[in-house]
Amino acid sequence: MKHTLILILNLFLIICCSNNISNEKKNTVKSINQIFEEYYEFKERINPIEASKAGNFKYNNYIANYISDDYQKDLKKKYNYFLNILAKIDQEKISETDLLSMKVMEWDCKIKLKGLNNELVTIASPIYNLPSFELMPLMQVQSLHLYVAQLAAGRSVHPFNSIQDYDNWLERIDDYIGFLDTSILMMKEGVSKGIVIPRVLAKKTISQLDEFILNPIKKHLFFKPVLSLPENISKKEKNRITTEFSSMITYKLKPKYIELKQYLVNEYLPDCRITSGIGALPNGHETYNYLIKLHTTTDMTADEIHELGKNEVARILDEMEIAKNRMGFDGDIKAFFEFIRNSPEQMPFTHPEQVINNFNNIKKRIDKKLNQIFELKPKADFIIRQTEAFREASASAEYVPGTKDASRAGIFYVPIPNVNRYNKYSDEALFLHEAIPGHHYQLSLQQENKNLPKFLHPESMGVFVEGWALYAESLGTELGLYVDPIQYFGMLSMEMHRAIRLVVDTGIHSKEWTREQAIQYSLENEAESEDSIIAEIERYMATPGQALSYKIGQLKIRSLRTKAETKLGDKFSITEFHNQVLNSGSLPLVLLETKIDNWIKTKM
Repeated sequence: MKHTLILILNLFLIICCSNNISNEKKNTVKSINQIFEEYYEFKERINPIEASKAGNFKYNNYIANYISDDYQKDLKKKYNYFLNILAKIDQEKISETDLLSMKVMEWDCKIKLKGLNNELVTIASPIYNLPSFELMPLMQVQSLHLYVAQLAAGRSVHPFNSIQDYDNWLERIDDYIGFLDTSILMMKEGVSKGIVIPRVLAKKTISQLDEFILNPIKKHLFFKPVLSLPENISKKEKNRITTEFSSMITYKLKPKYIELKQYLVNEYLPDCRITSGIGALPNGHETYNYLIKLHTTTDMTADEIHELGKNEVARILDEMEIAKNRMGFDGDIKAFFEFIRNSPEQMPFTHPEQVINNFNNIKKRIDKKLNQIFELKPKADFIIRQTEAFREASASAEYVPGTKDASRAGIFYVPIPNVNRYNKYSDEALFLHEAIPGHHYQLSLQQENKNLPKFLHPESMGVFVEGWALYAESLGTELGLYVDPIQYFGMLSMEMHRAIRLVVDTGIHSKEWTREQAIQYSLENEAESEDSIIAEIERYMATPGQALSYKIGQLKIRSLRTKAETKLGDKFSITEFHNQVLNSGSLPLVLLETKIDNWIKTKM
């Protein structure tokens, strides 16, 4: 009897265990929508500033220390986890739309994992979706210390509308101080391994710190939110917030910035390199090859891109020559560049507000013809704002998306370091690129698209986002712009600027070009001012590969339009083509090409 009971008990346990295993297996097989949602939550968690940008305020009291070892271990674990669960999805049983989104997610996980296994790159920077360098965490552009300062001014993606918003910011500053501590440790390790930034970039980075060290509390950038406390906050809370912000600046920020500057000046700068490109670093060429793939989503080599760039420069120079002759200019193209750079007619402004008003007038003009080539339209609005003084000397024009619910408008930032020297000759093309139908238009449509999984709502694939914006510049004539031949030349100049990037970025990072060589090449082939060109070349030095995305993306979108026009003939619709490009979010170029090819087949 005893043995019988034991046997029955064992059978019962076996059955229970089998049921548990069966239930566990059931639980591990997730739907594609569950996976998309989980991936979205993961992406928001690892980049809380991006979450704030999108209007998800769940992580508003965090800043990720993305250069820490623990953080990167977490990323590796999670990217592998998501690839494993995607492999369990039966692709035959999901919709075409979900399959496309799944392939984007798979591409993202794989390319990020490859970067995390590279000894130089960190894949998680909260700055414009760019990778960072673990042992070179601070640069003069697109660096977290600059981004935090931009948020601190109170007019960017971190809200300052309630007591909780102000308290969240104070907690974020604690995380930021931790990031700066880690940065110093990482730079010390970088010095020991010979992995350091170019000396010219270090000097620019050091000079930026004075803004945060020298200014008194009441004029300090990080104190600005206190100067505009909401009226509905009680006097007691206003006094508390004022005291805590003052204390934060006095006892946390300033001492940390002083410590950072002393380290950079006394220890880091003497060991910085005189070379310009990442190829000079250990594993530098392999890292650059990876960055090319990350930023272009192609298998192109540095040599192929370099030659493509030179061919594009030559082609655009021929078009510039034709445009110059039509304007009746008596002189060669280099003389015309000098004429444009120094023309008083192209520098008419005396106040920054006049620059902003000029862009608003461009918006009014294109609104009249937008319906002729676009059917999809975003609900979100945007504002045009001068770039903050502490960073505009090294900044380019840029667009920062608004929140998904449109409660905060997008922002088109325009650097105006010297309004008397502000040259407007390419403002129409610049507006098309940064605002409508460029970044504001495309990114707003992307995050408003309810048919997309939420992880595809934020800005992501730079080659798509920047490629679209550069393609948008070519639509000026169709939108009623470029009537002034100088503005048409400005469009050619903007395209030339991106073609030059293919040459100088690959030149610097794969062909051992010096900073001076790259500057000279730019001066010989475009009409930008020397100061602007220097800032751009130093940007490419700091962010290898990113500048390649614009032209590579634009050329692909343009070639896909030409293919559709040729194959479809009278059946081609420009509004439908634009719908197809814009209604699936940011795509790797290979997936965009497959999508457009399939669309062409359905229309034939």
